[in-house]
Amino acid sequence: MEQRSLRLWVIVIASLVFYSSLQVQYVPLLLGMTAVTFFWGKAIGMPMNWRISNEDWQYAQQDWDQRRLKLLWVGIALILLLLLGFKYVPFLLESVGQVSSQEPVIQSADWIRSSIVAPLAISFFSFECIAYLVDIYRGAPATHDFLKFAAYKLFFPKLISGPITRFHPFAAQLQTLQFPTSPQVVEGLWLIACGAIKKLLLADHLGNVVNLIFDNIERAGSADLWLATFAYGLQLYLDFSGYVDVARGSAMLLGFELPQNFNFPYLSTNIADFWRRWHVTLGDWLRNYLYFPLGGSRQGLWRTCLNLMIVMLLAGIWHGAAWGFVVWGGLHGLALIIHRLAEAGSLRWKFWQNWWQSLPGVLLAWAITQMMVFTSWIFFRLPDLKDSGLAIRRLFGQPGDIQFAQKIYVETLQIDRFHITLFLLMLMIGMAIAYAIHRGLKLHLNWIVKLLLVPLCLFAAWLLAPNEAPPYIYFDF
Repeated sequence: MEQRSLRLWVIVIASLVFYSSLQVQYVPLLLGMTAVTFFWGKAIGMPMNWRISNEDWQYAQQDWDQRRLKLLWVGIALILLLLLGFKYVPFLLESVGQVSSQEPVIQSADWIRSSIVAPLAISFFSFECIAYLVDIYRGAPATHDFLKFAAYKLFFPKLISGPITRFHPFAAQLQTLQFPTSPQVVEGLWLIACGAIKKLLLADHLGNVVNLIFDNIERAGSADLWLATFAYGLQLYLDFSGYVDVARGSAMLLGFELPQNFNFPYLSTNIADFWRRWHVTLGDWLRNYLYFPLGGSRQGLWRTCLNLMIVMLLAGIWHGAAWGFVVWGGLHGLALIIHRLAEAGSLRWKFWQNWWQSLPGVLLAWAITQMMVFTSWIFFRLPDLKDSGLAIRRLFGQPGDIQFAQKIYVETLQIDRFHITLFLLMLMIGMAIAYAIHRGLKLHLNWIVKLLLVPLCLFAAWLLAPNEAPPYIYFDF
């Protein structure tokens, strides 16, 4: 067996072992989706029979394009039906049952939800399958090497929660795959260490604060809920970006470069910029495979606003089968529409354009953007509208239960609310300093310093992590 094929087999087998350790029952499903997408892509990318007369060429081309389009839609429909069946059937049944007051329908939804566990990675896996089919339809070459395609689809560092990766850039790396160099090994270890610090040392401890407050909304005061809201926003970022760091670091140790997924999103000064910095690969997917096909911004301002709302509602639904995610997506869609309208207005009135570019305008824009982002996370953390609605109502003018403060801050967390707030503020300042060093001053640690810091970071993460580390948040999506 040639060396290249052996490497691909090692990737595939290692990835299957990795997934089997989590949900062995769904390994056949992933293999089946991989095979169907591979052969469907070959069908879409099959060249037309050119042995026809010049007179018939134009008509044959039109027929062939229509056939490819039908194949594309059928392939996408099959993937979406599978995603719908595993992830959204209980939600749809429950919604129908509540609207029609049919208790048996609601009971059926509860039974399905308790009996069928959605496969890990089904959302990310489905999006990559759709992206591959669309790329083939748009003219990218379909691969005829199933082993290469399986290595791409099942590659274990990105398998569960991304980053969402397109086939052809990944396949290009397979063609030139070499044993990682020393700088790559050090950088990979450094990313894994940074991911461990973010997840175990920061996100999981913030998660304790978030859970204690959001699990007791009725007893929490407004100050407690604001604290939990900002803590959850930071927890989610550190948890998910920590996972991506570990995924990218693991891939780098194998000689692969996975795309970055975060670029200091909490320093963005408008909601459009936030979505260029937050979950970058999902944002790229939404733009390339949903927003642009809907018409993008090419069909006038109001159609652009409609497209933005559609895209963000679907982004919300993709994250989870609950109305809270729909509301979260709708709020971001509304924010993007307001930003687009404000941007159009600024082009007409020079005063506003100059104002938003001044230092006070930039600071105000940052504050407005982050307030919107963090408060909308409430619906993300509490997707049941009864819970999130209660939390929203209690954000202002609600005194906290004295016993709640005693139990949470003194007895359980052993730290008061002021010092937790100070810690969150220090995290934000730390992000700003890191951004200034990396992006502004262009300063980076050399590989020797990183190599020395790796064992210290890993030891600190192991020593100071909570006794029970929860799974990554995005494993649920």
